[in-house]
Amino acid sequence: MSMTRTLRTAAIALALAALPAIGDAQSFQGGQPIMWGADEVSRTPTALSLRGRAELTQGDSRIRADRVEGVISNGDLSRVEASGNVYFVTPEQTIRGDRAVYTPSNDTIVLTGDVILTQGENVMTGGRLTYNTRTEAAEMDGAGNGRVQGVFYPESSGT
Repeated sequence: MSMTRTLRTAAIALALAALPAIGDAQSFQGGQPIMWGADEVSRTPTALSLRGRAELTQGDSRIRADRVEGVISNGDLSRVEASGNVYFVTPEQTIRGDRAVYTPSNDTIVLTGDVILTQGENVMTGGRLTYNTRTEAAEMDGAGNGRVQGVFYPESSGT
């Protein structure tokens, strides 16, 4: 690895170290460090770009996509846009879509385009899903002429 590439990587790592300071109300899982990885990374004072197998992980939650772009405002990550084979994964569910926009200030991620939400055996599909990462509330719609469909398995009462 060349000295320039090493210094650039170190500078990016130091710049990204500020990301965990987003705060409790502005993160996937408040107060935990955000880990990241990608084939290519670039950072400016106002933007973060992860390309190729891009991934942001915080606690048990993960956003994975072909590309992740972040907007940095006043030193905080204020918006994250993911595109291409987007997955948002938590211990309880996996959400897949073509595109996602995560807004840390209101703990909301909106996935669009052939959205599939799985939780255990339960599956729901639609065109647009709005998911609150703090409350875990989800709302799915067909987005245009599409329909929302699902398969739900009732919990066994044990009797």
